[in-house]
Amino acid sequence: QVQLVESGGGSVQAGGSLTLSCSAFGYSPSSDCMGWFRQAPGKEREGVASLQTEGPTTYADFVKGRFTISQDNARVTLYLQMNNLKPEDTAVYYCAAMYGSCPTWALLHLNIWPYWGQGTQVTVSS
Repeated sequence: QVQLVESGGGSVQAGGSLTLSCSAFGYSPSSDCMGWFRQAPGKEREGVASLQTEGPTTYADFVKGRFTISQDNARVTLYLQMNNLKPEDTAVYYCAAMYGSCPTWALLHLNIWPYWGQGTQVTVSS
């Protein structure tokens, strides 16, 4: 049973930083793809960043240069370092995972991700 647990959300002022963590339980693939998504009130869930183990990372245009996705060496914790936060970054952030390689369009299709965390709230005030 794969379980993903996010942490690190909170409230910050615009321009501030937060680091989200996603701990993976029951998930130890030799090759994997993990990602971060977010959902703002009244909006659809959207892809933020994805990471292929020992491979490339992909970012949505609206976070490029501000957010960094990374993974620990044991590949059990996924991180999202968020800098220069803006009020429009306010959302519930979700961690997701799949076995195998990340498709190039992985951030655009939520239905290909079989494993999801419960989400962590990020609120950015102006």
